[in-house]
Amino acid sequence: AGQRCEGCQSLFGEYYCGICHLFDRDKKQYHCAECGICRIGPKEDFFHCSKCNLCLSLSLRGKHKCIENVSRQDCPICLEDIHTSRVGAHVLPCGHLLHRTCYEDMLKEGYRCPLCMHSALDMTRYWRQLDDEVAQTPMPTEYQNMMVEILCNDCNARSTVQFHLLGMKCKNCESYNTAQDGRCRLPLEEQ
Repeated sequence: AGQRCEGCQSLFGEYYCGICHLFDRDKKQYHCAECGICRIGPKEDFFHCSKCNLCLSLSLRGKHKCIENVSRQDCPICLEDIHTSRVGAHVLPCGHLLHRTCYEDMLKEGYRCPLCMHSALDMTRYWRQLDDEVAQTPMPTEYQNMMVEILCNDCNARSTVQFHLLGMKCKNCESYNTAQDGRCRLPLEEQ
């Protein structure tokens, strides 16, 4: 196989990879030897992370959490292969990968990684807004002194906090991305 017909010299594709035998129109493709496939470039905008085993945008160099061979898993949203996909991968702060389009669809429904429940984007502004809403929403008398044990999905800390219907704030990282980890209980002086 070659880029041109040996007989008439017709061009089969603007881009040709002699390793993958891929013919295509020019999309600034390049062959990544470490990935073992051709990627859409330009090559100058990407680097290969050997631990993640994937080509990533230069903007992520030194700024992403590596998970070994993360690209060899399927996207947890669409269940399609990420490594060989023509759709770009989005790296979440937790290190998990989603197709970029699946990430955008996920944000319409929620804000958490579907695998580990860690916040998929910076929620600080929303947490401060929730602080105001919690402060302005008094709990009914029977729940005012109720304490609950929580587990934070963002920092994995466990703490005991005052129960509130709008959300329970992690004492460690101030996130509301928490789950109740145990039953509600009254403080000792009221039991």
